[in-house]
Amino acid sequence: MKQNEHVDHLRHSCAHLLAFSVLQLWPEAKNAIGPAVENGFYQDFDLGDVKISENDLPKIEEKMREVLKTWDSFEIREVPVEKAREDFAWNPYKRELIEEFAVQGKTITETKQGDFLDLCKGGHSESPKDIKHFKLLSIAGAYWRGNEKNKMLTRIYGTCFPTQEELKAHLTMLEEAKKRDHRKLGKELDLFTFSDLVGPGLPLWTPRGTLLRLALDEFVWELRRERGYMRVEIPHITKKELYETSGHWAKFSEELFKIKTREGHEFAMKPMNCPHHTQIYARKLWSYREMPQRYANTTMCYRDEQTGELHGLSRVRSFTQDDAHVFCRRSQVKEEFLAVWDIIDTFYRAVGFGELSVRLSLHDPDHFEKYLGTPEIWQEAEDQLRKLAQERGVVCKEEKGEAAFYGPKIDFMAVDSIGRRWQVATIQLDINLPERFDLVCVDEQGKHERIVMIHAAIMGSIERFFSILIEHHAGAFPVWLSPVQIGILPVSVEKHLQNAVEFAEKLRSVGVRVEVDETAETVGNKIRKAATQKIPYIIVFGDKEMAGEPLMVRIRGKEEQAKMSREEFVDQVLREIQEKK
Repeated sequence: MKQNEHVDHLRHSCAHLLAFSVLQLWPEAKNAIGPAVENGFYQDFDLGDVKISENDLPKIEEKMREVLKTWDSFEIREVPVEKAREDFAWNPYKRELIEEFAVQGKTITETKQGDFLDLCKGGHSESPKDIKHFKLLSIAGAYWRGNEKNKMLTRIYGTCFPTQEELKAHLTMLEEAKKRDHRKLGKELDLFTFSDLVGPGLPLWTPRGTLLRLALDEFVWELRRERGYMRVEIPHITKKELYETSGHWAKFSEELFKIKTREGHEFAMKPMNCPHHTQIYARKLWSYREMPQRYANTTMCYRDEQTGELHGLSRVRSFTQDDAHVFCRRSQVKEEFLAVWDIIDTFYRAVGFGELSVRLSLHDPDHFEKYLGTPEIWQEAEDQLRKLAQERGVVCKEEKGEAAFYGPKIDFMAVDSIGRRWQVATIQLDINLPERFDLVCVDEQGKHERIVMIHAAIMGSIERFFSILIEHHAGAFPVWLSPVQIGILPVSVEKHLQNAVEFAEKLRSVGVRVEVDETAETVGNKIRKAATQKIPYIIVFGDKEMAGEPLMVRIRGKEEQAKMSREEFVDQVLREIQEKK
């Protein structure tokens, strides 16, 4: 058994243990589903009138350890529909699943551990005793089957590892993650906010946060412009027909914000940009000499996410994509892919991540109904990406079922400073949308040639990337990216402020972001406040500085102050900004 499969089985087994323990504590409860998920597991419950909180988790854990002593094995058995209906007559959630399985002709399996019977197809630990290294983490609300029309259930999250050392390391990481939580730091650093009047999942960006967003986006644009991209702009809504043609309406209709005009026409707010960009390409017939056409567009998109799934900036209803689409001939795919790959490598070095790993995301041939096109088209596209990765000299981990519904993709994975793995950039090869929109160019013989389309997102959702970036750096951004790069703190407002402001203006004139603390607070308070804002360079401006003597510079992360002339200081800061260290 593979290591990750072994861990998933541990966690799934622990979800069963949690289910039975809760039923022992609250006999009227009904367990719903309890899968293993990344880094842990969860179990959903209908607790009736019972209200539990995280204060109850130690009590549940204690019961789990007590129950575990009585479990010797996991018994799995296939049963007829009638038997399953009888066994779970008390549980409407299990009955609903049983009826679905019956209609679909699926085998119904039950699992038994000790006195606990559950509806489950398996995937358990070889011995229940192996699941002793667990911890319950939190409680949340979750609609049954993710549908807000259904009942809100109580979801208990937990984690489980093969050893106590791994569990302890993970819990330590979670504690560090709490300190780095982008929702907490975003508020402390005054980067973004949410308003009850505007609505959940709709972030509002402050001047500092907007400045940081623009710095990131301008850097991406700078890298794209060097490689021949052109900016385009599109509306935020579209007729239903555009997404019917692209296939998005059939796949994602429930996730769209829909608008009906006074005349009865149906529109949708765009959840992605690619169908709009196809129509910019389709405005004329292109010669092969004009290929490729490269369009770049940083623009907001909208998806009707459920309230319970929203989380800070990492899951929102309005998000910004640094989107680009390349319309090219098949013979140009390799060169265009590698150009995007170069952009990704350059960008992620500059924002402070190490080397990215690469995942080749493929379709699932066992569920081809989820995808556009034909198996032959998919095979061709996936083989092309495999070959491209090999020529790049990169070992790709292949993941079946992770492709976009219109084409395979290369996903780039980053590991943050506390060891968490994130999918960040992506490059996708799309043969299906050019087919659906009949996109062509004129070849050397004057004939129409079907083109292909490359989707390229460097940050992807800027909001989600922003959440990762904040937590990776704990808010202490690289100098080139910091909203305030230098903080100048006059000792006396009356005596030193004017000269400090003049120095700040000189710094601003060469492109440095400076903030002067004009409050009448003590120097100690000003230093603490600037340090809390994680400003990279802090200068206390007093008599010596006003007289032109060398500056004593406090550098973020260093205990000793650095002594340097104004010229040396400015040169150092400008070099860090220019080189994007």
